Formats: sequence, structure tokens, C-alpha cells
Amino acid sequence: MKKLLALIFISVCLFSLPINDLFANSLIEVVSEGGGEDAHHMPSAWSVIPFVVLLVMIATGPLFYEHFWHKNYPKVAVVLAVIVVGYYLFVLHNTHGPIHALFEYFQFIALLSSLYIASGGILIEIDKKGRPLINAILLFIGAVISNIIGTTGASMLLIRPFIRLNKSRIQPYHIVFFIFIVSNIGGSLTPIGDPPLFLGFLKGVPFSWTLSHNFLPWIFTIVLFCLIFYVFDKRNKEVNPLFADEQEQYSQKIKVTGAKNFMWLGVVIAAVFLDPNVKGFEWVPSIPYDGQNFSFVRELIMLSVAYMSFKFADKEALRGNEFNFEPIREVAFIFVGIFGTMMPALELVAGFASSETGRELISHNTLYWGTGLLSGFLDNAPTYLNFLTAAIASQGGSINVKADVVNFAYGMGTFHDSIIQLTAISIGAVFFGAMTYIGNGPNFMVKSIAEQIGIQMPSFFGYIIRFSLPFLLPILIIVWLIFFAFA
Repeated sequence: MKKLLALIFISVCLFSLPINDLFANSLIEVVSEGGGEDAHHMPSAWSVIPFVVLLVMIATGPLFYEHFWHKNYPKVAVVLAVIVVGYYLFVLHNTHGPIHALFEYFQFIALLSSLYIASGGILIEIDKKGRPLINAILLFIGAVISNIIGTTGASMLLIRPFIRLNKSRIQPYHIVFFIFIVSNIGGSLTPIGDPPLFLGFLKGVPFSWTLSHNFLPWIFTIVLFCLIFYVFDKRNKEVNPLFADEQEQYSQKIKVTGAKNFMWLGVVIAAVFLDPNVKGFEWVPSIPYDGQNFSFVRELIMLSVAYMSFKFADKEALRGNEFNFEPIREVAFIFVGIFGTMMPALELVAGFASSETGRELISHNTLYWGTGLLSGFLDNAPTYLNFLTAAIASQGGSINVKADVVNFAYGMGTFHDSIIQLTAISIGAVFFGAMTYIGNGPNFMVKSIAEQIGIQMPSFFGYIIRFSLPFLLPILIIVWLIFFAFA
């Protein structure tokens, strides 16, 4: 428990404004104990200020200065990112961090954009009356689909049908539980499901590993959330006047328009495997850099799919979905800021965890909570990667050596307790990504779509206080107690 509290304290400190340079210097000194060629490139603790400012503005902008925020959020995000990137390039003389952040952002936005646009051309019309049991079943189906076309694809495919199904009684909690189940927790079983697991797969975690080791926490949590939603939804007797439905007769039919776009989704999924760092795909054109092979072939295919799937999409499907680019535009700019400004926070956390002091704190329990808590406020993909890096390094391995990653995944060689550690990192990153709107890319898109339709979604803090703390956090504690605390 002391180790857990210590890691939580460290995580909280990194989101607080430093009171003086003593903290920064001591942290850099601790990190330097572990050596490493880039020890002199460690950022000062004050460099997390732009990231904190961005988070505060994301949280308060729509609430207190809505007009300014919606008009200027692209400028704010880009300027704050430029400040941190400039600090890395011209003060730290560190090009590695910005280049890696750029590549990870390009991977991130190419995947999200292609899934968003391709799924936007598929119109699913369910001519049934929304009932609690039907809603719960649809959420469970969405959780399964999330592992096939990703949480982004499943979210974009099902959020509008889910809203239309309940248009006469839609409430914010419908959208929030959708984010919990479909946009996050659902995608825990395959690397395609959620971006953190995708990055782990690229580093060497076997494709089937997530299904075999994450299944029990996944099925337990999904069923529990569906049951809670069912009870919650059964009590909803309100009629939403904005979506009042006079229709009394339902055909009970399900109609799909634009089914050809499933082909485009298939191309995106197939392109996921086109990585020169994956065995069997070394032939993919790439540029070696910093121990990795960087290739944009996969991302170019995904962006090409985004263009082609929109150009040849069924116009009726686009109209029926009220498709527009604003949700993905908002995500693109917000995450430019997040990826650009979160580098110091991630580097300080990973550096400390890799030091002698940090290694003493690493266990499956601290990894679950450390990865989880930071995944709620940073994007969960790079958070996963940094904690995986630290966990492997703590046992003398390297995340850049594929054999070390495979051995760590299966607890072979010199690695011990690594299977439960990787499970804790994986579950923590994916499950806690639902804690805030910025924990995972689809969260913001679902929120934006709901607001465009007219649903009054809770603010950043409102989401946390009304839903994450009373509903999500207790379930995450139960998951920890059952699957990790006494393992």
C-alpha cells in the first residue's frame, strides 16, 4: 500500500505547478541515477505548465468562456504545443521526443480519422422503441464490435443509432455509459481495439496475448456496467422535449445504408499490420531512426481510405448520420496540443520509474494505478507505452528489443511477475481512459456528436464528478481487488 500511495503521490505532483527549481533538480538527479544516453535531455518540472494550462482550458473553456474557446481552441492547442516543442528543440537540444511525438500523433490521427470517416458513411436505422434491455444488449454488442473495428469505429458506427433508438428519452447518462462501455472498456481484447494495445502490438506484444489475458477482467466489467446501466435506464421515465417522438408503431426492422463502407473499414484494419517493425512485414518501406523503423505507408493507406470512403459514400447515409468533420477536427487540434505538451510529464514519469528509486516501487498494483490515473488525464496510448518501457527496464530489458517484449509478455527468461504486470498496464490504460473526455480519442468525438445533435453533455468536471467518480471509479477498484490486489 505504501508503494501504491507513493506512486500516486508522484503522479499527482507531476500535474501540480512546481513551487521552485529544487523539485525539478532533485527529480532530474534521481532520473540520472539510472544513467542512459539521454539523461541530459530530461526536462525541468516547470515544463509541464503548458500541459496543465491546456487541461485547465479544456475543462473550463466550454463552461466559462464558451465563445472564445470554440473560436480559438485550435490556436491555443497549437501555440502551447509549439512552446514545449521549441523548448525541447532549442533548450534541451532533444529532437527524439518531438519526432516520436509527431509520429505517434500521425499514427493516432490517421487511424481515428479513417475509422471516423469510413464508419460515418454507414447508416444503421433501428426501427424499434428504445427500452432498457435493448439498450443494454446494444451496448454489449458495441463492446464486442470495438475489438474488431476499434473503439473509434464502433463508436462512430453505433452512437447515432443509439441516440435515435432513444430519441424520445435520451439523457446525458446514455452517452456517458456509451463512452464507458463502447468507446473504452470494450476494446480491451485485441490490439485493434484500443490505441494503447495497438502500440504494444507494434513493440512486440503478440496479437493473441490481449484476448487470452484480458478476457476475464473485460467480461466481468462489461457485464457489470451493462447491468448498472439497465437498472439506471429502467428508472428513466423522462421525455426529452428536444427529441419527442410521436411514433407509436414500429416495424422492428433494422436497415443498413452504405454497407459498402464496411469494405473500407476492412482495408483500414488490414493496414494496421503493415508495419516494418512487425515480423513478416520487414519489406514495408521505412526509415530507420532511434532503433526503430519509421514508415508512413500504413498511415497513407488509412488517409487514402478516409478520402475515398467519403468521396464514394452513399449520400443518403451521410445525410442520415448528419455527417460533418467538426468532431474529428476538434479531436485533431486538441490532441495536437496534448501530444505536443505532454512530453515532459510522460518523460518525467518514465524516467523516475526507470531509476533505482522508481524500480523499487514497481509492482502490478502500482502499475495498474499509475498507468490508470495518468491515462485518465493524458492520452492513454503514450501513457501505456511509457509504463511498459519502465516495467521492462526495471527488470533489465529494453522495449526496443522485440525478444525482451515477447519474453516480458509471457514471463520467460529473466522476467518474473511480468504477465500480471503487463495485464495491469493494459487494463489500467484502456479502462481508465474513460475517466475524462481526453483519456481516449473517441470520447471527445462521441461528446461532440451528442452536443451537435442537441444533447446537453456535462462539462469536463461535471463528467468526472457526476459519472466517473460515483460509477466508474468504484468498478475500477473492484476490478483491482478481484484481479490484481492479491495476485
